[in-house]
Amino acid sequence: MLMKPLNQLTASEIVAAITAKQTTAEAVAHACLDHIAAREPQVEAWQFLDPELVIKQARALDASGKVGPLQGVPVGIKDIIDTCDMPTEYGTPIHKGHRPRIDAALVALTRRAGGIIMGKTVTTEFANRHPGKTHHPMDHARTPGGSSSGSAAAVGDSMVPLAVGTQTTGSTIRPAAFCGCVGYRPTWGDIRCHGVMEASGSVDTVGLIARSVEDIALYRDVAIGMTPQPLAAQIMQPPRIGFCRTPYWSQCEATTQKSLEDCAAKLAKAGAKVSDVTLPDAFSQIEDAHRWVTSFEFARNRAWEIDHHYEMISETLRNNRLKDGLACGFDKYREARSTLARLRRMMHDVMKDYDVLLVPAASGEAPVGLNATGNASHCLIGTSTHVPCMTLPLFTGPNGLPVGAQLMAARNNDRLLFEAARWVMTNYMG
Repeated sequence: MLMKPLNQLTASEIVAAITAKQTTAEAVAHACLDHIAAREPQVEAWQFLDPELVIKQARALDASGKVGPLQGVPVGIKDIIDTCDMPTEYGTPIHKGHRPRIDAALVALTRRAGGIIMGKTVTTEFANRHPGKTHHPMDHARTPGGSSSGSAAAVGDSMVPLAVGTQTTGSTIRPAAFCGCVGYRPTWGDIRCHGVMEASGSVDTVGLIARSVEDIALYRDVAIGMTPQPLAAQIMQPPRIGFCRTPYWSQCEATTQKSLEDCAAKLAKAGAKVSDVTLPDAFSQIEDAHRWVTSFEFARNRAWEIDHHYEMISETLRNNRLKDGLACGFDKYREARSTLARLRRMMHDVMKDYDVLLVPAASGEAPVGLNATGNASHCLIGTSTHVPCMTLPLFTGPNGLPVGAQLMAARNNDRLLFEAARWVMTNYMG
């Protein structure tokens, strides 16, 4: 007998229950839709949701007799990612009602694996700074983060067990941290972005949000088109952890700093080899380099909207990212790109002595107010250096809301990141 409501099951639990004939895809879909109906008026995580289409998918899946690695798992898709049977509007009225003809690669792979595309989750405008309508699921006066606002809120509120976001600065890690989820940004380039609106191709990645490390590992394998390989049955040996007070440490709230320091001490007591690590001085250049690379590319990618619908772009976007991008010349962009390339090589050297770095995921709890999405600086280093990152819901802040801890591994060491994250969760929470 299942011990939790169906909408609260993890993706792995749903697959196991359907495979064991303890439930059906249709029953899971109904449970999630019922919960959404009760909670969506307060949270507003969804840009597009068609319950009839959801049930149609679930019934077809149950009737097919096929069993896939995401069998019957409802998945939310960020509304900058193409879906052939739903609108994709990119968080802007400019593209209201836009209907792609085909699925993005990740959406197609999700369907192939037996996943149910639940609907399109709210994004900030063009996955950038101007917020959408979504509220924090635990405190409706606060931001859920961005730009993958709806995806994090939907998973955090148990509307779906899995959701897809993207990350150009902190757009998966930060909202997942705010909403109490496990968020994952893969090694750059591993998950194909075909059919995903490009913000800045030099750093853009698809991001995955779930409620367990195991679900992230499962969905990551589906997303790269591989047969899923479960995490090892036995927890890994204690990892080598570099505790890094990054150049943005002073931007953390005092309670977050203490939570991370206490976490490092507790993990060391549990057997991990924990060492303080300081990044090279050159990392002081990362913020400016990221700013010019992403702004330059974003402004060129939005050339059509600028030329034809500039007045429909928010002032927030016009006066920040677009202003920077249009003012940035190619030589400055190329120099910034070269700076990031150097920092990636330095990061590779830093990581040689560690399995993972422990760093902040965000400054603290989600800020009050819906006019901004919070400080993204704590994600700059992982995003800009192309390494895999994961936020874990380890802490709570002074208001009882989630605060994430971020782990970063060396590039191409995503599986090691998952194993280390599971060790950290087991030994910190247990």
